[in-house]
Amino acid sequence: MDRKDFIVNLGKGAAFVCASCYLASCYDDASNPVSAPQNVDFTIDISQSPYTALQNTGGSAYKDGIIIARISSASLTALSQACTHQGTTVQYEHSNSRMHCPLHGSNYKTDGAVINGPATRPLQKYNTSLNGAMLRVFS
Repeated sequence: MDRKDFIVNLGKGAAFVCASCYLASCYDDASNPVSAPQNVDFTIDISQSPYTALQNTGGSAYKDGIIIARISSASLTALSQACTHQGTTVQYEHSNSRMHCPLHGSNYKTDGAVINGPATRPLQKYNTSLNGAMLRVFS
């Protein structure tokens, strides 16, 4: 084998390895699903940092594996924060009324339902109860 053949074969091998890694990174392993927090029951004061963003429509905050978002003046939602595709933390996009995974582009409705993949499973939804500035999030 001459030098040119060696370099060509080396390049093909590297391309194969890179392609395999890329495809594997987009694989949703159903045998190892991303798990959502269980037996959730906590209370936060939305008048205190780091939860003050929840006082305003469009604000969001994270606690114990859950994203909490103020979707309207009268409504909050609480969902598991890990994208069900590969576990990346989702972000609330008020202007698009959705949760967005920045890694591979999955999007979810504010009730956790999948809008588009690669995720195929919804985000776990939790109950919320607001009493004054005290917000309870529970299973």
